[in-house]
Amino acid sequence: MQEVGRRGEAAERKRLADQQAREVQQKRWEAAMQEAHAYCVKQLGKQADTWYQARRLTEYVAAVGVHATSLPLGQERTEAEAWLAFADAHLQSLTESASAPNLPTPPKPSGDDLKPFLGHWSPYELVTRSC
Repeated sequence: MQEVGRRGEAAERKRLADQQAREVQQKRWEAAMQEAHAYCVKQLGKQADTWYQARRLTEYVAAVGVHATSLPLGQERTEAEAWLAFADAHLQSLTESASAPNLPTPPKPSGDDLKPFLGHWSPYELVTRSC
């Protein structure tokens, strides 16, 4: 009778330990998913900042360009045109890195987008791994 009682207690301890391990694993998986999502949101913010900067600088360079054409021929105009050439090249690189001309809507990352940030965790479901 005692043996049955001990086995029952051992089975209950194992069940509780397994449940606790699943809960810990679930919390770790959720934390990894939150970290991956936060990274994607941060990237979206960077893209929006780049887009805004490119838009703002485009307007400024256009205004300076109008002013430069009103300058008389000479060194001042030549320097302004050289500066505008630099500014245009810089704007082109900014525009290329800003993927869309409009503020993008936050994407819901796919599982494949999240994989590089999750380590051994699956982005699709909680997968139990054994050693």
